[in-house]
Amino acid sequence: MPAGDRLDTELVPVTAATAAELDRGEAHSAHNYSPLPVVITSGRGAWVRGVDGVDYLDVLAGYSALNFGHAHPELVEVAREQIGRLTLTSRAFQHDRFATFCADVARLCGKDAVLPMNTGAEAVETALKLARKWGYEVKGVPADRAEVVTFTGNFHGRTIGIVGFSTDPDARDGFGPFPPGFVSVEYGDLDRLADAITDRTVAVLVEPIQGEAGVRVPPDGYLAGVRRLCDDRDVLMLADEIQSGLGRTGYTFACDHEQVVPDVYILGKALGGGIVPVSAVAADRDVMDVLRPGQHGSTFGGNPLACALGSAVVRLLETGVYQRRSRDLGDFLHRELRQLPAGRVAQVRGRGLWAGVELAAGEPPARVICERLLARRVLAKDAHEGTIRIAPPLVIEEADLAWAVERLGDALTAADGGPF
Repeated sequence: MPAGDRLDTELVPVTAATAAELDRGEAHSAHNYSPLPVVITSGRGAWVRGVDGVDYLDVLAGYSALNFGHAHPELVEVAREQIGRLTLTSRAFQHDRFATFCADVARLCGKDAVLPMNTGAEAVETALKLARKWGYEVKGVPADRAEVVTFTGNFHGRTIGIVGFSTDPDARDGFGPFPPGFVSVEYGDLDRLADAITDRTVAVLVEPIQGEAGVRVPPDGYLAGVRRLCDDRDVLMLADEIQSGLGRTGYTFACDHEQVVPDVYILGKALGGGIVPVSAVAADRDVMDVLRPGQHGSTFGGNPLACALGSAVVRLLETGVYQRRSRDLGDFLHRELRQLPAGRVAQVRGRGLWAGVELAAGEPPARVICERLLARRVLAKDAHEGTIRIAPPLVIEEADLAWAVERLGDALTAADGGPF
């Protein structure tokens, strides 16, 4: 994309072409999303182009699915080569990309074995099934009595099983009854967690940083404390690194900030390079081998295209370049965000290239600020009513980050009552 006029300050209205395409989309799609009024046609790096011909800076990155940016050349080339050769066999047959993918992800996680799936929610469900099976066969929990401890503010997906332990009314209300076996405690409170663990507890499912809740970072030492409790009480620690992992917070995994290694890694989003859905669960054999043929699977999980891209993503991460960019640019991003207009922002949270900007009391809803940002050619998203989530591709340039924060400052101080 041409860079000449990208960083101008002219406001962009919603054009007739955009409005028409949005109306066409609304006509025959379910109304389960309320997207910002922009229609994207192409992208490269951290920039995308709309149907209106305008370039926008993407600081959401597909909720961290696009950690390596839009149309990363190495990932696109891998996808093209694999699409022309083999895309699906099902797990009834092995293909030539499978063993390499499993070995690559296992090496990245420091684990023995990998179970590939497609979406993040599928990977979470897989980890929960794995933990229950381990609890019955290894720990000796009585049949159908296993419990998993979860946390307030969690977001692990939208299946019936997962939303049953959500504390978000929008995710949960109207979808019951829900499967039993889940206990919810306050995120960040080790004493509450300790009290919740019983002889029936098989696992603790934790996000090292809660994304959907507004990029909530737990207190220092919390993850290490969760690890100790799990060790002491013979409980599996399941780390949902779907959004926080694969370079997003400045390390390969967010757990690395406290040198914590969970029993089970749950991966997704960026593992597919933003090209196809790829997810995986990684664990050692003493946990993974409770599953036997016929007890769990997926037609598309571990397909050749997914495996080729997943291995390419691991190769990118093993250079360390993206983790360093996230650390260095993340430091810059958080310094810039702390300079936003006084009185407009209550708190800035996050790590690496991931931030939640919590608006001060009395400010417009975060959705309104995101609409103002859209008019300023920056694509961001609200996390609930009061927080703006910022998670740009790890390939973003420092000048683009500075420009985005400047646009955010303008959006915060714009006249109330409209997008401009």
